[in-house]
This record gives sequence, C-alpha cells and structure tokens, in this order.
Amino acid sequence: MAIFAYCRVSTADQNTEMQRDALVQAYPDAIVREEKASATTRTDRPVLELLLDMVSKGDKLVVWKLDRLARNLNDLTSIVDLLDKRGASLEILDQRIDTATASGKAFLQMLGVFAEFETNLRKERQMAGITKAKEEGRYRGKQAVIDPEEVKGLRAIGLGATEIAKKLEIGRASVYRVLKTEREEVNAGTAA
Repeated sequence: MAIFAYCRVSTADQNTEMQRDALVQAYPDAIVREEKASATTRTDRPVLELLLDMVSKGDKLVVWKLDRLARNLNDLTSIVDLLDKRGASLEILDQRIDTATASGKAFLQMLGVFAEFETNLRKERQMAGITKAKEEGRYRGKQAVIDPEEVKGLRAIGLGATEIAKKLEIGRASVYRVLKTEREEVNAGTAA
C-alpha cells in the first residue's frame, strides 16, 4: 500500500509549505508531489494526473484540503470514481474524510456540492462587481501585457517566435497571435 500526497497552489507567488508539512506529519513515508496550477477544472494538472495513473489497489491519495484537489463536483466525483475503480481511496486531512468508509464517501459528496456552490457564488459576485464598475466607468478589463510593437521589432531583426517568447517571457501562442494580426493588417492594406 502506497500513500500519495498531493499539494497544489494556484499561483507562482504561493507556496505549498504548509500543505506539505501537514501531509508529511500525518504520513511521513508518503510520496509527496506538488503542483502550481488552477483547480477550476481537472485539466492542465499533469502532476495530479500522474498520481492518479500511479495509484493501484490498496493505495491512498491524500490532500490537505478539498479545494486543493477539486473545486467542482464533476471533477471530484470523477477522481473518487477513478480511485474507487482502482481499489484506492482518498483522504482529506483537515476534514478527516476518508473514502475508504461509506460515511466518508457520503460526507465528501456533500462537501463537493457546497464547494461548487461557493465557487459559483464567487463567480456571480465577481460578475456583479464588474457590471457595477462598468456602469460607473471604472472597469477597463484586463490590461494588455504584451507590447505588439516590441514583438514586431524583435521579428524584424530576425528572431523566431520561440526566441521572442523567451525574451519577452510570454507564450509562443501570444507571439503568433501578434504576428498573425500584423499579417492580416498588411494583407488588408494591400487589398484596398
């Protein structure tokens, strides 16, 4: 039987130290893996997916808090179902929930419903705040973090998309988007 401990934070400026400490204190021999990724969905969380691939009969996946694992009921249910099919269980330390028991499974499902409800309420409050700020003329949306002229300038001196992305610390897709927009503008100008 192996114990897999999963730590997750959402942003690069957060750290997993408190989670790791709690998990290691509870399970000193656990295999601990950490990830910096959003948990609004299960996608784009390769460390979690790796752990879920590794679990087998008798193993246990342990997380510090429920929201470190899932923030919506569908993801939570699919994770618990996958663990169950493999003969493994899930434990959430801070709420002392263990899906190896019937009461643990039931309680976890109830918590999942409330976690999803809380996420939806937060989204509604955020949208209401944005709507009010727009009405008052205080909302301008997300500010651009990419300077298209800088991208075009680096391209003009012969740098490729990968080099530009590294130099500006942005994604390659963003570079391609700027360059595509530039090509479309040039093509529209020659067609006129």
